[in-house]
Amino acid sequence: MNKEFGQTIRQARKDKSYSQRDLAKLLGLDFTYLSKLENNRAEYAPKEDVIRGLARELDLDAEELIFLAGRIPQKEEDLLSQHHKSLPALFRRLRESPEFAEKVFQEATRETLEEAFLEIPHETLE
Repeated sequence: MNKEFGQTIRQARKDKSYSQRDLAKLLGLDFTYLSKLENNRAEYAPKEDVIRGLARELDLDAEELIFLAGRIPQKEEDLLSQHHKSLPALFRRLRESPEFAEKVFQEATRETLEEAFLEIPHETLE
């Protein structure tokens, strides 16, 4: 688990003025487990549904939190398993060609921004 995962959820919890017990109760978790997550002392990364619950209650981006926890979201895991034979070549190309990597990351960011734009009600834009 990434150190930033624990720091991120601790800071967000404090920003929301939740105690560990309050947040744990909302999520149906034991507060000692939440403490372990915040202090990066859990033996394993939490399940995706726990991470999504944390994100929901703390107004955090679920996908980013899943990544920080060291998990791969289920939908991406399915995609990766379908294309597992191509991944080594993709990662090698990303490493060997900074220009290619930059284009890939720009395109991924652009699509994310376009998706967010499409979710904005049109009345808001007028």
